[in-house]
Amino acid sequence: MGQLKSKITGSGPGIQQGNPEEGPPRYSSHHFDSSINPNFTISGVSSGSEQKDMEPRKTSIYNTIDMAPQLEYYANTLPHQEIKIRPSLDVLRKTFEEVEAEKAAADDAAAEDEDEEPQGPQGKPPTRFGWFIAVWMRCMLNIWGVILFLRLTWITSQAGIVLGLVIIALAVSVTTTTALSISAIATNGRVKSGGTYFMISRTLGPELGASIGLIFSLANALAVALHTVGFSEVVRDLMRSYGTIMVDSLNDVRIIGVVTVTILLFITFGGMDWEAKAQIFFFIVLMASFVDYLVGTLIPPTPLKKSQGFFGYDRDIFIENLTPSWRGPDGNFFRQFAIFFPACTGILSGANISGDLKDPSTAIPKGTLMAIFCTTLSYVVIVITSGASTVRDASGNMTDLMTGNSTSGCLGPACKLGWNFTTCVQSQTCSQGLANYSQVMGLISGSYYLIVAGVFAATLSSALGFLVSAPKIFQCLCKDNVYPYISFFGKGYGKNNEPLRGYILTYLIAVAIILVAQLNIIAPIISNFFLCSYCLINLSCFHASIVNSPGWRPAFKYYSKWTALYGAMASFALMFAFTWWAALGTWFVISLLFIYITYFKRPNVNWGSSIQASSYNMALSFSVSLTDVKDHVKNFRPQCLVMTGPPKQRPALVDFVGCFTKQVSLMICGNIIMEPDKQTQFQDSTDQYVKWLNKRKVRSFYTQFTADTLRDGVRYLMQASGLGKLKPNTLVIGFKSKWMESSPTSIDDYIQTIYDTFDANYCLCILRMMDGLDINDHADFKENQGFEPDEAIESNDHQLPEKNSANDISENSDQVKTVFKNAGGTKTIDVYWIADDGGLIVLVPYLLTRRKRWRSCKIRVFILGDEENMKESRDAMMALLKRFRINVTDVVVMTDTERSPQPKNMNKFLESVAPYRLYDEQQEGVSVQELKKKEPWKISDKQFEAFRLKSERKVRLNEIIRRNSQNTTLVLVSLPVAHGDCPSALYIAWLDALTCGLHCPAVLVRGNQENVLTFYCQ
Repeated sequence: MGQLKSKITGSGPGIQQGNPEEGPPRYSSHHFDSSINPNFTISGVSSGSEQKDMEPRKTSIYNTIDMAPQLEYYANTLPHQEIKIRPSLDVLRKTFEEVEAEKAAADDAAAEDEDEEPQGPQGKPPTRFGWFIAVWMRCMLNIWGVILFLRLTWITSQAGIVLGLVIIALAVSVTTTTALSISAIATNGRVKSGGTYFMISRTLGPELGASIGLIFSLANALAVALHTVGFSEVVRDLMRSYGTIMVDSLNDVRIIGVVTVTILLFITFGGMDWEAKAQIFFFIVLMASFVDYLVGTLIPPTPLKKSQGFFGYDRDIFIENLTPSWRGPDGNFFRQFAIFFPACTGILSGANISGDLKDPSTAIPKGTLMAIFCTTLSYVVIVITSGASTVRDASGNMTDLMTGNSTSGCLGPACKLGWNFTTCVQSQTCSQGLANYSQVMGLISGSYYLIVAGVFAATLSSALGFLVSAPKIFQCLCKDNVYPYISFFGKGYGKNNEPLRGYILTYLIAVAIILVAQLNIIAPIISNFFLCSYCLINLSCFHASIVNSPGWRPAFKYYSKWTALYGAMASFALMFAFTWWAALGTWFVISLLFIYITYFKRPNVNWGSSIQASSYNMALSFSVSLTDVKDHVKNFRPQCLVMTGPPKQRPALVDFVGCFTKQVSLMICGNIIMEPDKQTQFQDSTDQYVKWLNKRKVRSFYTQFTADTLRDGVRYLMQASGLGKLKPNTLVIGFKSKWMESSPTSIDDYIQTIYDTFDANYCLCILRMMDGLDINDHADFKENQGFEPDEAIESNDHQLPEKNSANDISENSDQVKTVFKNAGGTKTIDVYWIADDGGLIVLVPYLLTRRKRWRSCKIRVFILGDEENMKESRDAMMALLKRFRINVTDVVVMTDTERSPQPKNMNKFLESVAPYRLYDEQQEGVSVQELKKKEPWKISDKQFEAFRLKSERKVRLNEIIRRNSQNTTLVLVSLPVAHGDCPSALYIAWLDALTCGLHCPAVLVRGNQENVLTFYCQ
């Protein structure tokens, strides 16, 4: 064993992460070295230290290439040269000489690759941020907004301190449960870029994830415009206070807004480093304004501030403001809650840039929850301090100062403090105080301009945060290729993979909204978009928890599926409570996108979502519960095991069974592989055949089995296929059309398979196609000799594809249209009910006519009878079918089945079996036993004469079928059951004689002699 060498760059160990977009490598056995252990890279804090030998990575004690557990075998996002794939079972079972030979070939190929593609110098690693700056600070900046400065004190005046705290608690309960759900999802595996979209899509699947991802990206883009306009309006009002006007009120907002968002765009072009620096600056300004407010509450108020309602901390004011005082159209608890709730949003800001975090699994929970705690604490402090120091109503007039000690007729707690605001209170003309002045925080603070700077920082930081979040979410959505025509915006630039194209798109959307400057309708839609995101995040966590998938193992344990359910239901309810029409519009858009992705786009992705786990749980639960359901003839369904071989080789057989089993019963396509050494090749094509079935819209399972003979394989499949009550009861095979060219062993194998079907108490259907709609792709693998394809296609409408391997057939050429894909028109389905097998031969055409393509077809039933009782036989059958509630257009009684067949038809039959006869009576001196010993598969003269009458009946029945059913869509004939002493060659000749000469598909049907139809109600 060679020594394992690792690169050490410091004392702090941490596995170096690579490009997150790099996919998992392909594996071949020569990737493994039997003497050298795989290398891995460890990076630390310091750089420049020399490479040192580490303790070699140990192998298991079983094999020199059977490695001990290590990270490189589980991580698919490490640099390509560091990714290692564990040896397969096939490699572990190879001898040392085989591994050495493959290793030598791999070394030669690797040397050539290194000469052809020399590696260039590696660039600087991308900038990654920790939880403090990228999550905690960013979330706080986006949670704090204009509501903190301009609306929170007004809400305190309306709801009072007690109900104000209740409003805060209810709002925070929703955001906290959402943050707990985010933390659980973020710690259940590595989180890449894409934030909220990535979490929802990887948990609930692309259908819901991509739906919310698109509108959430749009909501973030529109939020840029909203916060920019909010900033522009404050700047405009400030300019007006100094008598400065550029154009007019509306155009001033547009000009300031466009200039502002352009400056923010250039900041984002500087990369995440510049954006982070700008956010740090805004955070410092906000903290300074908050400190300025707290200091202001402790400074004794001036007479001017007292006239405006601020008196400092006072017990009477605090008691007065404990209870609510509802005023105006917004004077109710729920309306105040709706106004305050946007002040708690913004908790997803850190998660939205998950691709730029050093450790998203740690940073997102820690930073988000800490930000919620800090902002909630700030809201509580402002509600209590403003409610304890400022009266609800004040005039702002210095003349309201009371000069005497008399307080008679004075209303409000200000009376005891020497101010009388009774006049403006009674006339409702007060312009100051908590209830009337929106900038109370500026009034209370030590410096009004610091509060104004805080308003600027809150709006600009939110606008900048959304300007960064929207493109990053949209970039991840574009890279997933869920929607068409948007992949252009998925390209990243620079070491941080910056979505510059997305920045420009977001900028253009924001400018368009700023120029409109009518945001009253858009604002509630955006709030609903955010609430919808919260709802789906909580739903993702709840759903992942209840499905009990083994893959759901979040490292964050402080969550509950019931809190997640509460968060989802509360968010859903709040959407309709705030703005019902916006909620309807939001869910309508999501529904349209969901329908598009589910039924039209159908993205080819596999993310291991909880929806997939839930599907498994439901299927398992229903399958187990089905075992307690007793069989009843009313619930009989033909559950078919269809011996298609490779399904694309026999599309007619697949389509025929799919027509009467789709959404009705079970269908399993079986393939018997009679060459064990080619098992691996067929294993690789299993997924290809399943995709082919799905593309053909055939609801079927696919299974394959390795066996020495066809008979053994079918017998094994009949015993092993299915699960509980979901087990096949009907075998469907194709007719061996080239039986006369086949070996006697192959014929006997085919016929014995039929006998085994009867022994297993299975029903049996044998499909014969006369117009060559079974195809042969001329694949490189050997054709299954048990079920040979029918004649080659000769019509111009169905051309054979060119010769290709099974893996190289194009998606357009492998979907051949068969007669069962065409509309049956107004033709008939003829049923020759010769033997009563329980009614399967009548049930199958009934199920076919339930399909849209066959709905117009008429069913005719042919039965045996004699001329004397023909009317009675017909009436009896009509009555029976009527009681079965199966509509047939006619019942035909065949009275001439016992006549001798035409000589030319009988001679044709004799010619077909002639090669398989012994003609022992013509060979003198040789016993039948000796001839049978040499050729046991041949038919003796005694056997042939014993079955001559039955042979003639088969030929005669074929004449009747050809006479009556030349223009029908489908013919179904009762399958004869041969005696045990009937030779295989003679029996297959009977089947050939029954169905030859027809111009439509023919099906030989035999039930298991148990009723599948009933006319009873119980």
